[in-house]
Amino acid sequence: MSLPLIGILRGITPDEVVEVGEALLDAGIERIEVPLNSPEPLESIRRLSEALGERALIGAGTVLHVSQVREVHAVGGRLVVSPNCRPAVIEESRRLGMVSLPGIVTPSEAFDALDAGASGLKLFPAVQVGIEGMKALRAVLPSGTELYAVGGIDAGNFGEWRAAGVAGAGLGSALYKPGRSAAEVGAKARELVAAWQLAEVPLRLG
Repeated sequence: MSLPLIGILRGITPDEVVEVGEALLDAGIERIEVPLNSPEPLESIRRLSEALGERALIGAGTVLHVSQVREVHAVGGRLVVSPNCRPAVIEESRRLGMVSLPGIVTPSEAFDALDAGASGLKLFPAVQVGIEGMKALRAVLPSGTELYAVGGIDAGNFGEWRAAGVAGAGLGSALYKPGRSAAEVGAKARELVAAWQLAEVPLRLG
C-alpha cells in the first residue's frame, strides 16, 4: 500500500460503491472502509471486495461486535476499523487474518489494543485529543506503532499532524458525503492525496 490514507464511505449505497471505489483507487487511496451504519453495508463490502479486492484493502468501519467481524470476513472484507477498543473484536479479526484498527484515546486503551494484537491504532476522535495530546501518546507507544488520526484531520492540517508523528489518516466527510458523485469524490481524493504528499515533516537537527 503506497499511502497510509483510509477512505471512509459512510452512507454509501451498494449501487454506487464500486464506481466510487474505482475513483479512490485512481486517486491513490487503496484502503477503503464502509461503516456498518451505512445502507446495506455488507453488500457494499461484498461488491467492493469482488471488484477491487486484489488492488485495495477493503473492509468495514464502526465494527463493534465479534459477530460483525465474522460477517465482514464472510463477504470478503479484510479490514476491521472500530471507534472503540474491544479486545474480543481485535482478537477475532486477527484470528481471521484481517487488519485490525481499533479506536483509542488513552494510553490504557492503546496498550490494551496492542496486547490484543491490533495491527495499528485509530486515534478517534483526533480533534478531541489534539496534536499535543497525540504527541504525548506517541512518545510512550512502542516504536513502529501505526497511529491513524481520524476526526478533524484534513488537507488544512496534514502537515501539523505528520510533524507530530501520526502515521496516517482516515478521511470521512472531507472525502465522501451521501449524494456526491464518483467524479466529485475522485476530485476530492486527488486534492487530499496531493496535500498529504506535500505535507513535509520538518527536519530536526540534533
